[in-house]
Amino acid sequence: MIAYLLNLGVFFCVNAILAVTLNLIIGYAGIFTMAHAVFFGIGAYTASFVAIHFTSSLLVVTLVAMLAGGALSFIVALPALRVRDEYFVAASLGVQMLGVTIFSEWKSFTGGLGGVLNIPLPTIFGYEISSPVEFFILALSGLVLVVVISRSLARGSFGRNLMAVRDSESAALALGKNVAAIKTLAIVLSSSLAAIAGTIYAYYLSFINVQSFTVDTSVLIMAMVIIGGAGTIYGPIVGAATLMLLPSALSYLWFLPPTEIGSIQQIIYGLAMVLLMIYRPGGMVSSGGKDAR
Repeated sequence: MIAYLLNLGVFFCVNAILAVTLNLIIGYAGIFTMAHAVFFGIGAYTASFVAIHFTSSLLVVTLVAMLAGGALSFIVALPALRVRDEYFVAASLGVQMLGVTIFSEWKSFTGGLGGVLNIPLPTIFGYEISSPVEFFILALSGLVLVVVISRSLARGSFGRNLMAVRDSESAALALGKNVAAIKTLAIVLSSSLAAIAGTIYAYYLSFINVQSFTVDTSVLIMAMVIIGGAGTIYGPIVGAATLMLLPSALSYLWFLPPTEIGSIQQIIYGLAMVLLMIYRPGGMVSSGGKDAR
């Protein structure tokens, strides 16, 4: 039972990191994207490649993964941000589909559909992290780090600039804000921090493949942000906990056919989204009209 809870805890931390990082661009910048799983995947694949071929040092691998995620998001963001609103959503969906195709076909880097096997265990100053407890502490530390960074960004001048762009791009432009630069930096920071989740995920499973980085993952992360509360610090964490615990809770209901649990999950997710949009549009952790900091 303890091993199961630790396993659930690690996956919760990974998903919470992804939700918190996506919240930077959805909740604070007002940019809806369907490609967050791609940068999760870039972090995971880069981490596994560096760990297998160069060094398993957690600090080095994480730094390289963050640089790769940030650099590629910068390249993608420059042309994509030339469009707005629903057109950007469509463009990000295209990026997501392109990313999945590359992950599936670039066999020398990603292993193709078979994925990457035998990723070595991470080390910190020569100490090897191997037990479930150590991995949970690692994942929790990563989540705390990302929350602290996100909170600092949201409370600072950068966060105020993001909210100004979110509320009115034209007003932000009139005030002399460089809207394109602000949006691009938000996406780069979000993608870089998402790579932390990818690194932890790859190390923990010691195996990754493209199935973990599809559009379904992007939709799930977005649901965590919206259900928890976009534009709040802790809302995405609450949303991640809710959507992570729901499948576990359903598995204990003996009267549900095991083969139908997945379908029931999707029905509950959809129903929860509809009810929240009607009765609590700010999410479970609503800021009550003011941005929670």
